[in-house]
This record gives sequence, structure tokens and C-alpha cells, in this order.
Amino acid sequence: MNPLNTFLTALTSLASNKMRAGLTLLGIVIGVTSVIVLMSMGRGVQKSITSSIESLGSNLLVVTPGSPDADEDEFAFFGAATFGDEAETLTMDDAYALLDPVHAPSVAAVAPQKTSWANIVARGEEADAQVIGVTAEYQDVRNSNLMYGGFISHGHVLENSTVAVLGPEISEDLFGPRNPVGQPVRIRGREFTVIGVLEEEGSGFFSVGDDKVLVPLTTLSHRLDPHGSEQGKVLVNSINVQVASSDLVESAKSEIANVLRFRHRLAGLDDFTINDQQQALQAVQSVTAAIVVFLGVIAGISLLVGGIGIMNIMLVTVTERTREIGIRKAMGARRRDVLFQFVTEAALLSLGGGLIGLAIGFAIAGVIDGSHLFGEDSDPVTMAVTGDVIALALGVSVMVGLFFGIYPAMRAARLHPIEALRYE
Repeated sequence: MNPLNTFLTALTSLASNKMRAGLTLLGIVIGVTSVIVLMSMGRGVQKSITSSIESLGSNLLVVTPGSPDADEDEFAFFGAATFGDEAETLTMDDAYALLDPVHAPSVAAVAPQKTSWANIVARGEEADAQVIGVTAEYQDVRNSNLMYGGFISHGHVLENSTVAVLGPEISEDLFGPRNPVGQPVRIRGREFTVIGVLEEEGSGFFSVGDDKVLVPLTTLSHRLDPHGSEQGKVLVNSINVQVASSDLVESAKSEIANVLRFRHRLAGLDDFTINDQQQALQAVQSVTAAIVVFLGVIAGISLLVGGIGIMNIMLVTVTERTREIGIRKAMGARRRDVLFQFVTEAALLSLGGGLIGLAIGFAIAGVIDGSHLFGEDSDPVTMAVTGDVIALALGVSVMVGLFFGIYPAMRAARLHPIEALRYE
């Protein structure tokens, strides 16, 4: 039999048992749909986090307290590490010492910050938020844009002013859709005046998010945080450092290390860690790649179950068509003709199920993309249906069909024509 006849015969055989073929397809359809949806969700998370890091620019460094050997330090780039639980070794003076044009010529700007948590109250409404003490440079160094009003100025920092810039989520919780600029809010019992509202940034896995309130760093240190200063020095959780050029990142890291070692009088292990974007990207990629693989394995189990279903149905089909196989062999069909026919049927089942699953997966991904899948307060889900995910889903579905179809096909091909014709 030529390949075309084999293909047409396989189609005819499947069409004669539409219900059975449809139920067999269902296992592969569910498996491929699961692969597309779960892996696309994983890739979407990976893409979203990577984009949020890259949006900060390739010339941003973040200096955090603690030895570089600390496990959490590889994620400190995101500004989410340290809320005052560990020994703090960095001060605001350390930050501005990095602007020395002689000892740190590669540093263009610095923005020290300190993070705490507090309950924010306004107009009878309240919300828990991250309170971040910042300086005027924070806006430019961290690419923070304003929706309303202005940002914290050098004067606010010098005068320990009780002013605040709200994240959009906190602004919405406390004031609804209104512009809150000029309105009072209370933070830990102290009254602050809102001077601005930030644009939405999103949260991702490790970013600070939109549920934050920015206040002058000195105000947080002296008025809100009882442990915010030590011997008159303002302690900070991290120092954001903007390098003059992305080509100077390594030079800047060396210069920063030298300045801090001199200021801290270190002769041995460093008491700070310098994180760059590449480290952050590598950390994120290693974590998210593991998540994508894990999701793929879970979805692959569905494909495995679908493949077992194909083998089961094909074994039943071989048994039911034993006399047909005997007649074909008696009329001159070779063993390989019978083998190819049953393998083709299994491949058509798996490929058909794969294509249907692909279409359904695309549809589900389209519905989920941009939706608040985990509640109205959650971030929109990003789906990324990439070519390799499509190729993997279809390729695995066909391979599963072939793998689980080989044994029934070989069993059919080995049947002796006389014994097959005598089968009842």
C-alpha cells in the first residue's frame, strides 16, 4: 500500500467509530491544552518580571547591608529585601560619599532608601502599606513617574517635612478616584500632607508594588522609626546607585566597594553587597525557568494519560479487527503495511487531538491574558504563547501517540493470516 492509501484507510477506520475516536482524542486535547495554558502562564510571569527589571535600566546598582554570601542578597536588587530585621550597616552618609568624583567617578547619582510598614489612615479609611523613606533623587534613579502633584524635594529631606507621596493603590483605597494632593493622612499617629501620587508600576514577584507611601528619608528615620538612626546617622536598607554608563558598571562596583570598605574600616569580609541587573536577571531566570519546567511536567502528565488512552483503544481496535487483518494479509498485505496503518491511526488521533488542544489553549490563554484571575485586587495575568511552547505541545502529543501506538500496531502486524481468519 502506498502512503496515501494507508492514510485514507486510517481515516476511514477512525470515521467508522466516531464516538470512540472522539473520546480517545479527549485525553490528548486536555493534555495539550494544559501544556499551552500552564507553560504560557509561566512564560508570561517570566516575561513580566524580566521587563520590570529591564525597565530600571542597565546602569542601576543596588547596595544592601550584609555579606554577599547571604542567600537573600541575590534578590535585593528589587528593593524588596531588608525591613530592619538584620544588622544595618549602611547610612545616608555612605550613600552621598559615593558621589565623590575622585574615588567614584563612575557614579552619576545615588538614592538611599529605608523601608518599613505602617497603617495609613485618611477620611475614616485605612490601609496597610510599605512606608519608604527616600530622597529627591529616588524619582530619577528608580524611574518613578507621577500621576498627580510633585515629588519629595531636597528641602523636605533637610527639614524632616511631614509630606507623603502615595502609590496609586493606596491612593485608591483611601481617597477613591479623587486627586488626594493637599489632603492629610496619618502614619503611625502623625499627620502628613499628600503632595503627589505615583503612576501605576505593578508588583510582579519581587518589586515593591503600588501599595506604598514615600516620605522623606530623614522624616522616617527621626519621626516614624525608633531605630532609624544610630549616633545621629540615618540608617538605610539600600542605596540605589545610577552609573554614568552601562559600560562602567564593573568599574562602579569596584569604586563603590573601595569607598565603603574605607568608610567602614573593613580588613576582612565585606558588610555590604553590590547587586547589578545581570545578577537579578540571572536569579529571576533560574527561578522562573524552574517554575516553567514544573508546570510543563504537571501538564505532561495529562498527555501521558492521553497516550495510555490511545494505546488502550488501539489494542481494542486490533482485537476487533483481527479478521480484517487476516483478510488483508491473505490478499497480499505485508507486515509493514499493517504496521504502518495502525501507527498512522494512532498518529492521526494524537495529531488531531494536539491541533484541537492547541486551538482551545490559544482561546483560554487569550481570555486569561490581562485578566485579574486571582481577584480584582491582584495584578493582571500575563500570558506568553511562544513558538517553542507550541512546538513542544504538538511534538510531544504526536510522539506520545506514536509511542503508545507502536505496540498495538506491532501486535497487529505479527498476527498470522490463518489464525486471524479463524478468529471469532
